[in-house]
Amino acid sequence: MPDERLRLFFTCCHPALPLEAQTALTLRCLAGLSTPEVARAFLVPTATAAQRIVRAKKKIRAARIPFRVPEAHELPARLPGVLRVVYLVFTEGYAASAGADLVRADLAAEAVRLGRILHRLLPGECEVAGLLALMLLVDARRASRTGPDGVPRLLDEQDRGLWDVAAIAEGRDLVVEALPGRGPYALQAAIAALHCDAADVATTDWPQVVALYDVLTRVAPSPLVALNRAVAVAMRDGPEAGLAALDAVADEPALRGYHLLPAARADLYRRLGRRAEAARAYRAALDLVGNEPERVFLARRLAETDPDGGLSPPGPGR
Repeated sequence: MPDERLRLFFTCCHPALPLEAQTALTLRCLAGLSTPEVARAFLVPTATAAQRIVRAKKKIRAARIPFRVPEAHELPARLPGVLRVVYLVFTEGYAASAGADLVRADLAAEAVRLGRILHRLLPGECEVAGLLALMLLVDARRASRTGPDGVPRLLDEQDRGLWDVAAIAEGRDLVVEALPGRGPYALQAAIAALHCDAADVATTDWPQVVALYDVLTRVAPSPLVALNRAVAVAMRDGPEAGLAALDAVADEPALRGYHLLPAARADLYRRLGRRAEAARAYRAALDLVGNEPERVFLARRLAETDPDGGLSPPGPGR
């Protein structure tokens, strides 16, 4: 294995540990994420993430799990944990959970670098190709995702002329390679490819996006998949249908502290002209958001929705 960090990832993702523990321990001890960032990756409280890491360390000591670079025949059992670590490192890079910047380009670039190495090492693994495709297709939009002030721009506000066409072309080819495996990374990459193929939001193939989310729900159900599917349903069938889909996932414990749930609800209320409900949802999202650019974005939307009761965007010192 030609990369020291990947060797360590495979070493730490020991099959004697539960997958969640493997991933949390590797993210905290080897990938450079803080415990709050690990917690955000799993949509759990910081204390819960800390407990998982402590329990994993205790099990390693108690069971005397040897930490050594695995042999070639041991890699398949450890690959799911390594892929999840790389995916979550990229996710934190794509949208930082806290701090002054929306994007942590260093983390996103490192995840893509590791994905390329894995793809060279394991060319027959569909999910390796799927993860690399997903990262390339999403990261290709990086230059358009924020304005000059660093505040996020939604997909319909982005200048698609800034998208990285070479990365998109490479990602599309990898989707073709990955889709026969019908794994969760391949399916997410196929959804990202549909966004990249469209000239704008209005001409995006939303029925196909929803259909892919339906398959993803069967293959790898999760609250985040359900939330993203609800947003796609809103784009296909209208805001009312989207609100109904959001209502179906509103009680998911993992989403209760996740700011994008009330933010999505607020946007749908705004599109329906239900200003008071939109303002309440924007305030709920502001109470939960940790990233400063996203906070500024939400505060501006709240001020547009409720000029008399909105919040002023925070100053640069906050």
